[in-house]
Amino acid sequence: MTLKPLRSALYMPGSNARALEKAKTLPADVVILDLEDAVAPDQKAAARSQVAAAVAAGGFGAKQVVFRVNALDTPWGMDDLKAACEAGPDAVLLPKPNSGDDIARANDAMARAGARSKTRLWAMIETPLAILNLPGIAATAKHPGSRLDCFVLGTNDLVKETRAELDKDRTSALYWLSASVTAARAYGIQVLDGVYNAFKDAEGLRRECLQGRALGFDGKTLIHPDQIATANEIFAPAAEEVAMARKIIAAFDLPENKGKGVITLDGRMVELLHAEMARRTVAIADAIAAKG
Repeated sequence: MTLKPLRSALYMPGSNARALEKAKTLPADVVILDLEDAVAPDQKAAARSQVAAAVAAGGFGAKQVVFRVNALDTPWGMDDLKAACEAGPDAVLLPKPNSGDDIARANDAMARAGARSKTRLWAMIETPLAILNLPGIAATAKHPGSRLDCFVLGTNDLVKETRAELDKDRTSALYWLSASVTAARAYGIQVLDGVYNAFKDAEGLRRECLQGRALGFDGKTLIHPDQIATANEIFAPAAEEVAMARKIIAAFDLPENKGKGVITLDGRMVELLHAEMARRTVAIADAIAAKG
């Protein structure tokens, strides 16, 4: 099993050349080079060229590089998508899809633009309609030729559109968060939690990362480099978790346990589903270790 960790995904403004260069040196698992929210309308074209050149030039090491375009129905969206496909990032992040039809449209546009086979499609989940249509959006991941393989929660936009108020436990957002994770898992999609805006509040970030991991997210989107270490720590499997996972795998691999659906380990019953979970834990831990 080969997996890429998604513990930390840092947004970097595409209009800032220094930020794009700095992104190469940061320990985030993912850098999202942004042409949407972080870029003013009169800077969109210049930022597009700058981001495309940075992606094409490479130098980001083991990090995944994601190119966030503007929504396809904006004046910049289609040009952004074409530039992204030519540059060849690991993924294109699509803002504001409201339905499975929007994902299909983006898939078709990427194919027409000659996107490389490695370039996947990530989708922002950030509108009330997207929440209502989560099953249909996620189901497109199983369509022939689909590139969809990650959801990214846009909690700021959801708060704005619903007029919800978030407390420290994000009580009013729990439906969006859990529904997104459930839809993603139903169709084999990865999923990233939304940003924590108070980037100087280390305790609050830690609390929200712990909550996100408990809800089932693969990692967290970030707005400041100082948030990377916390996300990397919390969304990585703990040493004792990895040790137990290796023990479970080794136990199921014993000749006397071959073909069994349930075994006893350290006085408790362990099922094949636990072995599958253990293999994923080990794969993530190994991928993190390989990054150094």
